[in-house]
Amino acid sequence: VQLQASGGGLVQAGGSLRLSCVASGRTYSRYQTAWFRQAPGKEREFVARISWSGASTDYGSPAQGRFTISRDNNAENTVYLQMNSLKAEDTAVYMCAADPWGSSPPRYDYWGQGTLVTVSS
Repeated sequence: VQLQASGGGLVQAGGSLRLSCVASGRTYSRYQTAWFRQAPGKEREFVARISWSGASTDYGSPAQGRFTISRDNNAENTVYLQMNSLKAEDTAVYMCAADPWGSSPPRYDYWGQGTLVTVSS
């Protein structure tokens, strides 16, 4: 499984961005995908997760009420992260990760390279 994240950039506080994560290679019937982020000098942080069907999602505290994860399995197995009302503290490298087996708790064995989001205040 190869993951390619994109969509990052510079945005003003209060603005929005939509990140994309395209998966290629072998996929699995229980394939679930998540977004994580890592700010400079901080540990990696869970942002959101979505199941293969899209019926199940959950969010980390940074994303609650502002971010929405979704997926389109007809479009190169793409997972999106819509980020609204962005704050300076959302500045980080955002990475997507995949668990092909639908494990609980998830096992994110595949990672994309990350895309940088910078929010100016």
